[in-house]
Amino acid sequence: MKTMTRRQFGQACAAGIASGIIFSTMAWARQPSVRTVKFPQGGTAPALGMGSWRLAQGRHPISQEEAALGTGLSLGMTLIDTAEMYGSGAAERMISRVIAGKRDSVFLVSKVLPSNAGSASGIRRACANSLERLGTDHLDLYLLHWRGDIGDLGAVVDTFEALKAEGRIRHWGVSNFGVADMKELMSVAGGSACATNQVPYSLVNRRIESDLLPWCEQNGMPIMAYSPLGSGSSGLLRNTVLAKVAARRGVAPAAMAIAWTLRSGRVISIPESGSVEHMRENAAALELVLEKQDIAELDAEFPA
Repeated sequence: MKTMTRRQFGQACAAGIASGIIFSTMAWARQPSVRTVKFPQGGTAPALGMGSWRLAQGRHPISQEEAALGTGLSLGMTLIDTAEMYGSGAAERMISRVIAGKRDSVFLVSKVLPSNAGSASGIRRACANSLERLGTDHLDLYLLHWRGDIGDLGAVVDTFEALKAEGRIRHWGVSNFGVADMKELMSVAGGSACATNQVPYSLVNRRIESDLLPWCEQNGMPIMAYSPLGSGSSGLLRNTVLAKVAARRGVAPAAMAIAWTLRSGRVISIPESGSVEHMRENAAALELVLEKQDIAELDAEFPA
């Protein structure tokens, strides 16, 4: 080995440090963006996730849907929303395969049917079944799917809190609750621990802006927006104004529509897709911050 002079040694060290900085910067640049939303009682959730309402039901090959979910995870859409009723449990079983080996990097949400939430034993049994199908020992968020015929919200809250204390769920919330339901929930002991309310919200469905959204904002509670791309019959993604605004920003219409739901920083958006290509379009919303002109044009086309 040749002996190095002090100057040569210093140059080699500097080159090594510079290479390390360059490599570190390149590695950082490849990482997907992380945007989160705060829960009122502490904790956060990813702002952009993926729904699974119509997955695992034959609309696409299972392998294609699993690839789409895997792509979404790799692009930073690390929240997956599902429910015991989706495909009668088939969606949860499919998701278990997608998250195998990476459970710790996924924020997992599932929901209990009101028909199973009329008693503590019913909720516990439904939760245990969802955990088994998902192949995990806990849920990050567990929701009451809708109010249904449940009269005693206090019993639901008590059971959710017990499951949280046991480590089976980390947060709990509700879905499809109106303002009256939310006020009643807040009036029962422990009801203020509700983390979120999952409701439909999109450019073509802004009904919650008249009452529910302001109420949630006043109470520091984020909403989870399902169907942020509208329903299949809404034609949102074919709208010419949305397409024009999206093209100006260099993204697909889906990314612009999703970014619109995320604009306040207090909304979690869960678009669904069984296509890798569409999942990539959706994920672009993570990098997109709407400008005043974007919002003004979209508001004019899709008035509240």
